Amino acid sequence: MARKTPTSKEELPKAKINKDTIKSVKKLLRYLKPYRTKFLIGMVFLFFSSVTVLAFPALLGAMIDAAQSVQKYDWLPMSIQTIGVISFIIVFFQAFVSFFRIRLFVEVSEKSIADIRRDTYFNLISLPMNFFSNRWVGELNSRLSADLTQIQTTMTTTLAEMIRQIISLIGSLVFLIIVSPKLTLLNLTILPLMIVAAVFFGRFIRNLSRETQDKLADSNTIIQETLQGISNVKAFVNEAFEAGRYKNSLSEVVQVAIRGANYRGAFVAFIIFCIFGAIIGVIWYGSVLVYNGELSVGDLTTYILYSMFVAGSMGSFPDLYANVQKAVGASERVIELLEENKEAVSLQQVDPSQVETLSGNLAFDQVQFAYPSRKEVPVLKGISFQVKAGEKLAIVGSSGSGKSTIASLILRFYDPQGGVIKFDGQPAESFSLTDIRSQIAIVPQDVLLFGGSIRDNIAYGKLNATEEEIVEAAQRANAHEFISGFPEGYQTLVGERGVKLSGGQRQRIAIARALLKDPAILILDEATSSLDSESERLVQEALEELLKNRTSIIIAHRLSTIRQVDKIIVVNNGEVIESGTHDDLMQQEGGMYRYLSELQTENKPIQL
Repeated sequence: MARKTPTSKEELPKAKINKDTIKSVKKLLRYLKPYRTKFLIGMVFLFFSSVTVLAFPALLGAMIDAAQSVQKYDWLPMSIQTIGVISFIIVFFQAFVSFFRIRLFVEVSEKSIADIRRDTYFNLISLPMNFFSNRWVGELNSRLSADLTQIQTTMTTTLAEMIRQIISLIGSLVFLIIVSPKLTLLNLTILPLMIVAAVFFGRFIRNLSRETQDKLADSNTIIQETLQGISNVKAFVNEAFEAGRYKNSLSEVVQVAIRGANYRGAFVAFIIFCIFGAIIGVIWYGSVLVYNGELSVGDLTTYILYSMFVAGSMGSFPDLYANVQKAVGASERVIELLEENKEAVSLQQVDPSQVETLSGNLAFDQVQFAYPSRKEVPVLKGISFQVKAGEKLAIVGSSGSGKSTIASLILRFYDPQGGVIKFDGQPAESFSLTDIRSQIAIVPQDVLLFGGSIRDNIAYGKLNATEEEIVEAAQRANAHEFISGFPEGYQTLVGERGVKLSGGQRQRIAIARALLKDPAILILDEATSSLDSESERLVQEALEELLKNRTSIIIAHRLSTIRQVDKIIVVNNGEVIESGTHDDLMQQEGGMYRYLSELQTENKPIQL
């Protein structure tokens, strides 16, 4: 089954509220500190907004009694006009405090959530590569979108609504007791039965609903797999099989949904019976009290309204509590990101004058490495080689032999478990990550461009580059001609991941980006292996310009492109098995390099 990550439109997982989860929430609440004054003022406005609502049932009841010439309190005679004026004053006050409550809560939540988003994103891009190798991009994006949106909703709406409902519930219960203890006692006898039934049925129905969602997710997975592999489906003439598989999956969804509907229908019928039965009971018993002179019509109206307040407050608590649980779960997941161990990189713009300059000498001394996610599988087993500043080293080997891993270690995406990597004779650890990476450029086989303009993608190698520098880099990379052919020129949008450009065009933009960076060490990771002949010629010319006067590490697939390098090492199964120039290696009888070179010269398929 395809792995799913929650989005803003999907059901976010809920967390149990306990000591550990509360600690996570407290860690996020520190983001409220800079805005605590406005938050507290908003809470005051929330309190007044909630309390003033409780006055309306009492005022309505008093107005009805005044219309019937019934005076509730001899010491406080009030006419209909007086009650009406007081009501309008309270309405105005209610509108006034509600505006500022909403205004302050939104401002506090927006600013604090923006701070959380900023810190989470900054921490995210500072995490080591090992973290990203064990995570899905969709999962991380969900934490920055769905999880933080849930936290924001809770801060702006759910929290305020829960406090308001608590005040409404407590205040309404107090007024119910004051208005008529007898009617309150009648309600309290029905209430426990409804609560027990709601808890029992609610849990059972949630489980059925979750089962329905799981079944529906299975059917959606079938759609996703079928459409992604539609060429295989058609090639094997399995349309009927996939249609049957989807039909069976939908049947299971329908069966579970109907079973859930039966229980939900029974639960709703029970609740409706209890609610309307309670209303009828209150009105019937209240009418008896009115008839006996123990209660006025205004008091009965007031009581009914307060009863509706109590019912509304209690009915809203399950959803509010569920939203709080989601927010607590979201807080835990966000805190996980905030507390991940970061790389020692600076988030400030690199000042070239502050960078410790590398001349380009590079050495691997008995380097051993296994990826942290697969520690039991060694990738490099004591690799050693040396490159002097300005030299060109080619790395040749079969797929999975460790060539790209060497590139990752040079960039210090990972640290070796054994041996030493040296820059200019010093261990890599003696330089900052920022100093090393700011002086190394890589041109990969599959170039990733950002979704902006061509100019922005070239300038990514030097953010403060002038237009003249950008154009010069494009000219040296054989890219200026095709860029100028676009109507928008350098402002042409490349599309997501550069999909609007061909492979050769993307490669030349990547080379221009590397030229603009002017690195001390250059890594070419099979940069021409997936190109057609014409594109390869143009890219190869650009690469020759890029390779001038800098240390170059060339991971090669086509051996014809590396004959003029200073040194070639052949890697197999994580070890260097051959080393030398092209001529040296071609003289080795039975050597792997000679074997591969002869296969490519004869245009025979290579079995790596």
